[in-house]
Amino acid sequence: MARICQLTGKRPIKGSKIWRSGKAKREGGIGTHVTAITKRRFFPNLQRVKALLPNGQVKYIRVAASAIKKGLVVKPPKRTWKKPETKAA
Repeated sequence: MARICQLTGKRPIKGSKIWRSGKAKREGGIGTHVTAITKRRFFPNLQRVKALLPNGQVKYIRVAASAIKKGLVVKPPKRTWKKPETKAA
């Protein structure tokens, strides 16, 4: 399953992890130097939430936490009815 927010379209982005060695000049050293750069990916903070869709359907969707904070997700009303009891034979 793709790591994409179904509301905002946020997806993983590329980045780098930079390895440095040495002591900073402001701390009394001769400065830091980059020794290696490795590629990495930054993933969106996806959450699986039950949401009320525009067509009135209630479904689980994967959305970013930022979309939930912004109020883009409309929560469905709580169920007040109970399932009918099935009679055991």
